[in-house]
Parts: sequence; C-alpha cells; structure tokens
Amino acid sequence: MRFKTLLTVSAAPFILAACATAPAYDVADVGSAEVAATDTAEPAELTSLIDEVAIPHEKFTLENGLDVIVHTDRKAPIVGVAVWYNVGSKDEPQGQTGFAHLFEHLMFNGSENAPEDYFQYLQEMGATDYNGTTNFDRTNYFQTVPTAALERALWLESDRMGYLLGAVTQEKLDNQRGVVQNEKRQGDNQPGGLVFYEIIETLFPAPHPYDHSPIGSMADLDAASMEDVRNWFRDKYGPNNATLVLAGDVSPAEGRRLAEKYFGEIERGPVNEPAQAEITELAAPVRTVMRDQVAATNISKYWTAPGITDRELTALTVGAQILGGLSSSRLDNALVRDEQLAVGVSGGNFAFQRVGILNVGATAKPGVETEVLEARLDALIDQFIAEGPTEDEVRRAATSTVAQTIRGLEQVGGFGGKAVTLASGEVLAGDPDFFSRQLETLATLTPAEVQAAMQRWMTRPAMTLVLEPGERDSSYEEAASVAAEAEAADAATAEEITVTKERPAPPITASADLDFPDVQHTTLANGMTLHYAMRDAVPATYVTMSFNAGSAADPISKRGLETLALSLFDEGTTTRTSQELAEARERLGANISLGGGADRSTFTLSALSANLVPSLELMSDVVRNPAFDPSEIERVRTQQITGVQQELRTPASIAARTLTPLIYGEQNPYGGAASGTVESLQSITREDIVTFKEQWIRPDNGEVFVVSDRPLAEIVGALNTVFGDWDAPAVAKGVKSFSNMPERPEEARVVLVNRPNSPQSYILGGQITPVDARDETYVDFLNANNALGGNFLARLNMNLRETKGWSYGVRGAPQTNENAVAYRISAPVQADRTGDALAELIRETGEFLDTRGVTEAELTRIVAAQIGELPGQFETSGAVLSAMQNNALYGRPDNYYELLADRYRAQTGASLDAAARAAIDPDRFVWVVVGDAEQVEPQLESLGLDVEVVEMAQTGN
Repeated sequence: MRFKTLLTVSAAPFILAACATAPAYDVADVGSAEVAATDTAEPAELTSLIDEVAIPHEKFTLENGLDVIVHTDRKAPIVGVAVWYNVGSKDEPQGQTGFAHLFEHLMFNGSENAPEDYFQYLQEMGATDYNGTTNFDRTNYFQTVPTAALERALWLESDRMGYLLGAVTQEKLDNQRGVVQNEKRQGDNQPGGLVFYEIIETLFPAPHPYDHSPIGSMADLDAASMEDVRNWFRDKYGPNNATLVLAGDVSPAEGRRLAEKYFGEIERGPVNEPAQAEITELAAPVRTVMRDQVAATNISKYWTAPGITDRELTALTVGAQILGGLSSSRLDNALVRDEQLAVGVSGGNFAFQRVGILNVGATAKPGVETEVLEARLDALIDQFIAEGPTEDEVRRAATSTVAQTIRGLEQVGGFGGKAVTLASGEVLAGDPDFFSRQLETLATLTPAEVQAAMQRWMTRPAMTLVLEPGERDSSYEEAASVAAEAEAADAATAEEITVTKERPAPPITASADLDFPDVQHTTLANGMTLHYAMRDAVPATYVTMSFNAGSAADPISKRGLETLALSLFDEGTTTRTSQELAEARERLGANISLGGGADRSTFTLSALSANLVPSLELMSDVVRNPAFDPSEIERVRTQQITGVQQELRTPASIAARTLTPLIYGEQNPYGGAASGTVESLQSITREDIVTFKEQWIRPDNGEVFVVSDRPLAEIVGALNTVFGDWDAPAVAKGVKSFSNMPERPEEARVVLVNRPNSPQSYILGGQITPVDARDETYVDFLNANNALGGNFLARLNMNLRETKGWSYGVRGAPQTNENAVAYRISAPVQADRTGDALAELIRETGEFLDTRGVTEAELTRIVAAQIGELPGQFETSGAVLSAMQNNALYGRPDNYYELLADRYRAQTGASLDAAARAAIDPDRFVWVVVGDAEQVEPQLESLGLDVEVVEMAQTGN
C-alpha cells in the first residue's frame, strides 16, 4: 500500500439502513463471455483513452455579460449547477485580505428574497453535493439538484448575485467573522497547520497578489465597515464577472431560456480584471525550521512555477509525479523502499492561475538524522534533473492522470464533476475545453520537455522547510474573537432586511422517483457470489472483493493487524515487487485500494474497461499471492507506527482513540483503534499476518460487487478467467465474537486530554445505543438526528456556529457497524468557550430528547430533502457500488433505496421523537475534550460532571 506523507499542506468535509427483511434475490445462471487474457494483456493506447473523454457543450453570453455554458447528460434526472465568480484572494487590496472568503460565507446567509440560510433552501430542493469555496483565483458555488428543482436553484443563485446587499446586516457580518475565525483556528490547530502561511510569505513576499492565504487577516476582517463590505460586493460580483454552468438533465435551449429568465435582468457591474502576478524568484536558497505536534520530521522543498495555462506547468507536474507523487516514484523507490530513510515522500504542485508552487518532500523514518535525509533528497533531485525521466515514466504519469479524469467526469456536479471542469476552464483559462487541451498536452509530452522544464525551474533557488517534532514558536497569534461584541448586541433590535425587488420563488414540481440500477446476482466458478449493476456513463469498471473480516477481526492484543496486513498485500507478491506492482497499475490507469472498515476488509479495483482483464490479473496477484516479505513487514510496520504516533498528536484522532474504548469497552472488537497501538503493532509477527490471510481473505468468506459499462456475461467471463481457480485453504475460517457488549455508564462524565497551546478545543461525546441498523425504525432514527445534529441546519450546528459563532461546524451522527451502533457528537470550538459550548451541547441534546422534539417545520424540511436527494445520491458508479455493499451487509433487498421515499413520507414528528428517545440517553454520554487543560479545566467546573484530566501520552502508546 502506498504510504502517503504524514504531513500535508492545504490552501485552506452514514449509511442509511433498515425497514428491510433478508435480501430476496435470485442467483442467476448467466453465461460467461469467453475472455482470453493473453489477447487483452496490453494496456490501451493513451491517445485512444483521451479520445473517450469529451464534454460537449454550448456557450453563450447574456446581454449583461454573464457567460453561460450548458452540457446535456440524461443519465439521471438531476442537474449540476455551478456559479463561478472571477474573484479570489489575489484580487484583494492591502487592508481587505480575506474579503473574498468572507463573502463566500455571507452569500450563504440569505439574500433579499431568500433571507434564511441557503442550506435551508438547498435541502428543500433535495440538493446534493452542494458547497462554496474560495481560493486565490476564484469563488465558486455549486449544487446538484433534481431537474424539478432547477428553476428554484437558478432563482436562488440569481437572488444572491443581484439582490444580496439588502439582506447583509451587521449581525450577520459579525457572526460570519466569528465563524471564519473558528475556521482559521481549526486549520491552525492541526499538526503543520501553520506551514502554508510560511510558504506563501517566503515565496511571494509582500506586496504580491499571492502574498496572503485566502482566509486572510483577522485584523482586516475586524476592521471592515459595512460600507467596505458592500463596496466589495458591488465591485466584484456582477454577472459580467461570473460564469454559470448547467450540466445534466437540461438542453441548451432550456438552459438559455432559464438563464435569461432568472439572471437576465441583473445589471452589469464593474469589470474585475484579475490581478496580474509575476512569477517570483528567490534571491538565494531559504531554509526554514518550524516545530509542531508532528510524529516525524518532514523536509519539503518549494519552487515557484508558471501558472496553469503554461505547457511547462504540465511538464513540471508530470516531473514531480515521477519524482515523488506516483506510487512508483523515484523517491519512493530510493528513500522508502531501498534505503529506508523515509516513511513517506511527496511530489506535486499547487496550480494557480498566475503562478504555481512546485513541491517535493520526504518524511524521515524515526531515528534517521535530518541532515542525512536532506542530503540524500537533494542528491536524488539533482540526479533526476540531470538524467530526466524515461518514456515509460512519462506515459505512466500521463495515463494515471487521464484515468483519474475519466473517473471524475462521471459526475455532473460536485467538487470535480463536469460542471466544475467546464467552469474552471472558462474562468481561469478563458476556455471551457481547457481540460481537453491539458489532456492533449499530456498525450504529446516528451521526456525531453519534462527534463527541460525541470532544468529551467527546479535549478532556481528553493525554499526548504523542515517541520520537526516540538513546541510551536511562541510568536503564534491566535485569531481574536468577536463573540463578546456579538453578545453585547444581543439586546439590540434586529436590523430590517431591505427588499429592492420582489422575486417570488418558483415552485418545485414533483421530483422524479429514484431508479436504482437493476442488480443481478450469479455465482462465480470459485463459489463467490457476484452482485452486478450496469452503469455506462464512463468506460470504467469497479470491482470490490469484500471479505467478512474488518478491524473487528483483530485479536484484542494485536489491534492493527488487519490494517497492517492489508497494507502489505500490495507491497510485493510472489512474482512482483512493490515497485513492479506500482508501475503495472500506472501503465493500466488502474487503482487498487484496500480498506473496508470495522466489519469488512475490501479490495477495490477501479479500472478502465479497455484494460479490464490485465487489471483483474493484477488484482488477483495482489489478493492471492502477497509475499509478506520480512523486510517489507518491518518497513510498513514502521510506517504504521509513525502514523499512530501522528494520530496521538492530532485533536480529532486523540479524541476518537480516547472515546472508543470508553463507550465500547476495551475487550470489544469495536473497542480500539483500527490502526492499533505502538505496543500491539510491535507484537505482530509474520505468522500472524499469514494466518490473517488464510482465515479471512478467502473465497468462501467473501463476495464480489461490480459496477461496469460492460455486460454481465463479459464480467463473469473475465472474473472466472482470472479468479475461477481460487480455492479456499484447508484451515478454518476466522470467527468474531461480540458477546462482550458493554452497558452505558450510569451518568455522564468528562475526560479532558491535555494538549497544551491549542487555540481550539475538540469535543467528542458518545454512547452505545440499542439501535440495530436492520430495524425498520432505523431510518426514523437517522431523520430524527437530521434535526438534532446530522447536517448544517441541525440544531447543534446552528446554535454553536450560526448563533454563537463559537465553532466552524458541529455534527452528531450514528457510528453504524454490523453488530453495534454508537451515537457521537463532535464539536471543535474556540478554546475560551469550551465550557460554554459543552454546556450548550448538553442542553440542546437534553431538550431535544425531552420537551423540544422534532418540529413540524423540521419534519417537512427533512422529509423533502431526503426524498429529493435520492436521485442525486447514486449518480456515480462508486455510490452504487457502496450501496450494493450496504444492502448485502444489512440484509436488504436490491430495491431498498427505491423504497425509502414512501418510508420517509410516512414519518411523523412523533415517530422520529420515539426513535431518537429510544436510542439516546442524554444523561449517559461520555464527553472527551482535547485542549489546553490549563485554560479549559476551570471552564468545566460549572458543569457538575466528573472531570478526569489525562495527558496525551495516556490516551494510547
């Protein structure tokens, strides 16, 4: 398994069940198409793969300057809607940093004709995949909606484009400043959370458009007047500075009519000319050392590079992949596999409109001196620049990228679907077909071009950033809080919303019913049951082999065994080294992922259908013939131990590792971390790993799930060709025992884990419940939770985020396993409000379960959302594949998801209240708080609960 670097830098994320009896499906006797593996063993040509990638569309411009792009995709009754504004943090003048990101928040807080939180309207429409994001170059909003709600979505987007300012009040502005401050705290509180600030300040020294992060300066936001904010909107968010993309169940003619109807009357605004930015060059190499709560030292090197439209950036990206990004990368082979100086490496770039940041890095293996790793890293970079890549390396990197693109374009909306792809090209490159140009560049890129680009850009002075374990520099300044000011204004009269033009909301017509793909079942030659569904939106096949194991199969004293064993399956087989496996995957554009969760261990192949049989042959080698080489075991063991040590420094992981044994019991199969402990991992032998494979990863303990554009007969033929002769070993299958299930504690308690100097506290509460995911009332429990904690509009989040401004986001959710269901509430909150926040969580939960159950308004909104979301939930092959596995796990019929709409319509406030109150006892939570005990412990005294303080080292070893 590829072990990615432990330290990542970013510029800035439940299953349904029940009302079903045992699955009643027929096992078909299907013929199998003859498949000769030797005839199809060669990967498809890269050019032929690229020829399959297209997003036909029409583009037109309204009189007010709004660019509109329409792509028709009739596979489901849904439309992806994306609105991109050509403004980002690079366009912010001095003194107004963070304004673009602040407006991303404010534009979700209501407009003149839609004054409530936009998430309320999105849920009423049954929207899925909705969000908004801001980066250096643009601000975007996106949602996937049922076709019947398309007009409502366009009305909503047009209202915030043309009629926002009358709804922006001082109260909303102050609240969202508080939310942004907590978003910053949440990022800063992560190990390595301050690194990106240092990178951009070094590479792009002020004044430069890219000299600050999109979240900006909290001082600038606090100093912003209402008039400053309104002027920013007037200058930047006009229709002539925006692009609207519709992708899905809509024709170009209908798209044009609707765009004119809802956006055509909005007046032009000033033209925002995106800021130009030079590609800076350091005068001399810079070496910076930072310290933080990290488990191992990371060394990363950064160079400035050209922006996204430059062919050289594509060449540099491919070079960085070959050097440190691919599973078969040069650095992986040398530093991780051969010399074992590092536990992980990385290579890639941050691609922005005007500039890029190229980066290559390595995380030291414990015990390896920083100087030794850094010297070797530098030598390998120099050697690669001097030698250049091979033709095979370039093709493998290009094929991997093309395959990833093909998979992503199955989706019309979301973060990486077709709407976003078209919008990104139009806004950042002036061409909605920009993605196609990039693929053509990949297809024609030569090793000489890659080498020339690296010689030009990576021989310039670099920034080297070393992140070491240790205490942060005391100069860190936490974001200030506006909470006190907001509270002081509580008694003030609410500001009136000004409506400059009445725009009634269009009705939402009846949504189409979900048409879940027909699922067929048959038995393979090796006795495994095959569950198959056809999806032909993209030429790809997804195959999951699921085995009844999971982390619950671990012996209590050897927790982490399943994770370690799965990590080793693709680290070499009896016929291929881990390097050869990685190279073979990349040539095929295939991905083999291993995981599963608490109850199942899964091997999932994502393959281009043109390369299906050779991809299955590779998967078979991984599943059936792992070598479990002793040297590889030690290397991967070290990686996993380092990962555990990092978990013990990360707030959310600390909380989860502390809470899990407290609610499940230490001796329960669910009672420990899947990754294990340092002690348990050190005790695992090669014999343990071999025994795990023989007992659990075997054809008589698993089943196969396939979603493909190829017919069932062809799939059966391919699987029988490759797996048909796989027999179960003679040893007995493994057995899991869940007889030792715990009782809930008699009263609530708090465990405070001391993490000094934390700008934010992480609260995680939980309890075991009597719920069974197979019960008919489980969907009632899920929808009751949608009122309490399950989404943005739920009470817990609206209270702590939108009303109090103490958190960036709060959620409550069931942790659903095959043999137990727990309920957990998570809330990262500002440190100085930890006690108050926990008191609010306790109060809200108690009242919901006692006197303030689900309201009629909540019921109406939740039921409408759940029904409306159904068609959009299963747009992709991956979503269908996951649903098929859940149906098998919980004994549901194949049409389970088609039955849910009627189940939702039958729900009442009383039925949801009954389900929630039967499941959760507000007085028996165990609350874990991870934060600075010196600051937090006094705040917890007034709660009247037993508080136990432990140090981080006591939460695991």
